[in-house]
Amino acid sequence: MSADTRVLSAATVVPGAVGILGGTFDPVHVGHLAIAEEAREQLGLERVLFIPAPDAPLRSGPAAASPVHRARMVELAVRGNPFFAVDPVEMGRRGPTFTVDTLEILATRECAAGRQPDLWFILSAEQLRKLPQWRTPERLLELCRIAVVPRPDTEMPGRTWVESQFPGCADRIVPLEGPLLPVSGTAIRARLRAGRSVRYLVPDAVIAYIEHHGLYRP
Repeated sequence: MSADTRVLSAATVVPGAVGILGGTFDPVHVGHLAIAEEAREQLGLERVLFIPAPDAPLRSGPAAASPVHRARMVELAVRGNPFFAVDPVEMGRRGPTFTVDTLEILATRECAAGRQPDLWFILSAEQLRKLPQWRTPERLLELCRIAVVPRPDTEMPGRTWVESQFPGCADRIVPLEGPLLPVSGTAIRARLRAGRSVRYLVPDAVIAYIEHHGLYRP
């Protein structure tokens, strides 16, 4: 029996629709780029903002590379894609940065530009299960809709789970069809520490930057 090769058609672009992909990007890799592109096409996003976080409140330890290095690597990674941009909205804030605060800023910015905010926060299925632990998740769901990316090792939360956690908000959370790419920053850092190649896992410009600055080495 042949494999199912059906592919969804790209959605019509929705004027003003903005995707938001945040994270420590330690380092940014091809999985991040593929996720952003898939969300852009499936949801008809006009643009996708990559928002590097100086610190992540729920992360178990500090980032391996400095915020400046991580932001610069994201800039190099998205260069050449006219639909992608890096937004430094979190970089100037001290202490842990919370997604709901960032969304408040972005929504206010859209209103000031004369646009009705149409924000999509891109999140993995694994992180969606942690959403109840985030700061004021109910307010977050008022400010944006959530596009959920599947993970090979995580079951996609269904509508029943969403309704149990956030009553009345099931339509605010939309699962994406893909991509299923088992690439992680943890694995990439481990390969770099071991002197292994990360070619085809990380954009070439980012690899050159890592080598030039000696990042992630013992």
